[in-house]
Amino acid sequence: MKKALGCLIVCMALVVLSSCAGMKTDSTAKAPVLNRIQQKGELVVGTAGSMPPLNMVTKDGNIIGLEVDIANYIANEMGVKLRFEIRAFNDLLPALDAGEVDMILSGMTITSKRNLKYAFVGPYYASGKAFLTKRKTIASAKKAEDVDQELVTIAALKGSTSQDFVEKAMPKVKLVATVDYDQAVKLVIEDKVDALVADYPICIVSLLKYPNAGLLSFFTPLTYEPIGIALPAGDPLLINWMENFFATLTETGKLKDLHEKWFNDPSWVKSLP
Repeated sequence: MKKALGCLIVCMALVVLSSCAGMKTDSTAKAPVLNRIQQKGELVVGTAGSMPPLNMVTKDGNIIGLEVDIANYIANEMGVKLRFEIRAFNDLLPALDAGEVDMILSGMTITSKRNLKYAFVGPYYASGKAFLTKRKTIASAKKAEDVDQELVTIAALKGSTSQDFVEKAMPKVKLVATVDYDQAVKLVIEDKVDALVADYPICIVSLLKYPNAGLLSFFTPLTYEPIGIALPAGDPLLINWMENFFATLTETGKLKDLHEKWFNDPSWVKSLP
C-alpha cells in the first residue's frame, strides 16, 4: 500500500512538473521574437542605411536619421542594446522572415499586400511619390500619364513601392531598378535616366546634397505613402508592446520633435559623404 501511494505521489509530481514546463514553453511560444530580444539583451533592426533623412550613413561611418532615433527609443524602453543590420532594401523582408532582424525601420510603406504577411506599427511619417529629374516637364508633372512615354527612362529602388508604381502607372517607360538611392541619383545626374521616382524626402535630400547638379523636384501627391515599422506577424505581445510604445512616442510630442529635427533642419546634410 505504501509502495502504491509512493508511486502515485511521484506520478502526480511528474504531471505537475510537466504542466509547468508546458506552461513555460507555451508562454515563450506566444512571444518568440520579444523573448529572443530579451534573452540576447539586444534589439536587431534592419535598415538600408541609404534613405536620408530616415536612415543614412555619415562620412565617419555612423548611422543616423529619424528612424535611427526611433530605434534608439525602442531599445532604451526595452532595456536592451541596439544593433543595426544594414541590407539592400529588397533583402530586408527576407531577413525578417529568417529571424536575422527583429524589426525593420527603413522607409517601408505600409501596403495591403505587405500587411497580409507582416504586422506594421505606425505610420510615423506619411509621404508620396515625386520625380527627381533635370527636366522641368517631368518634375512638374501632375500625373504619371504625363510621363508615360516609350522614350523615357525611369529609375526606382528595387523591391520598393516606387518600382511597383512605375510598373503599374507608367508601363510604357523603360524601368531601371537600382540597389540603392545613391546609384539612382547618380544615374539622374549623369543623364543616364530621365528621372527617379521616389518618396518626396529622398528627392528633397538629393537637392540639398547636390545643389549644383541641376536637379529639380516638385512635390506632386501621385500616391499616399504611410511609412511604418515592419514586425513579424507571429508575436502578438511584441506587436502590442510596439503599439503602446508608438502611442506614447506620439502623444508625448517626441515624434513631432523628431520630424522637426530631421525635416526642417538640414544641418545634418554636411555629415553625408
